[in-house]
Amino acid sequence: MRPLVVANWKMHGDTAFVQAFASAWRDVRNTCEIVLCPPWPYLPLARSLLENTGVGFGVQNVGVAPSGAFTGEQAAEMGRDLGASYAIVGHSERRRLFAETNAVAAAKFCSAQRAGLTPILCVGETSAQRRAGDAEATVLAQLRAVADAAGVAAFEKAVVAYEPVWAIGSGETATPAQAQAMHAAIRGYLATTQAPAATTRILYGGSVTANNASALFAERDIDGGLVGGASLDAGAFAAICCAAAPWRDPLSL
Repeated sequence: MRPLVVANWKMHGDTAFVQAFASAWRDVRNTCEIVLCPPWPYLPLARSLLENTGVGFGVQNVGVAPSGAFTGEQAAEMGRDLGASYAIVGHSERRRLFAETNAVAAAKFCSAQRAGLTPILCVGETSAQRRAGDAEATVLAQLRAVADAAGVAAFEKAVVAYEPVWAIGSGETATPAQAQAMHAAIRGYLATTQAPAATTRILYGGSVTANNASALFAERDIDGGLVGGASLDAGAFAAICCAAAPWRDPLSL
């Protein structure tokens, strides 16, 4: 399957930043599928500056309802209207800072698919859960909440991103072996539910950099990356995308 690398800019950037990023970006579309998720207000600008470069776009969060009196919310349909194709849901920062439960993440997963967006479902454990031996159980519970709400077939049109909470923004990264083990567990869970395990892309997120991307991406069940801080630098993010190239059939490059 074609690898996918997603940039999550989080709440960073302004007009000048987007312009500078676009000016510095080099076309590396042949390495993998590339998706940028800027803050909502800068999505139209990023799209206009990066058209014809093969880059796709997504949003970092969506509301549950398609419309209504929900001050400050953005519907998934609005993201689609602005040109997004993907939506990040269940990110650990949303879970931790905004008290989003597994049920809320599942509802947002469903709203993204309702609007025609491909959800990027984030799952992952805290350091305490890993120390307690509950890492896999935590991740599988997050997956089951979505399967219960949307049905296992919904994973056919979705992406899963494993992001150990203890690695996000910390500079600490799961070893390739640790990441592979959890990715294999996720794929195994999907297989046991008769979901499309072989074709569901599972990304790794958690302090991915140009220095560690190749080792992570070389693992069998890691199909790309969800990149945070390193995606703010056009050169570094392009290098991470290029690290996906070894997966590709050489004849297709």
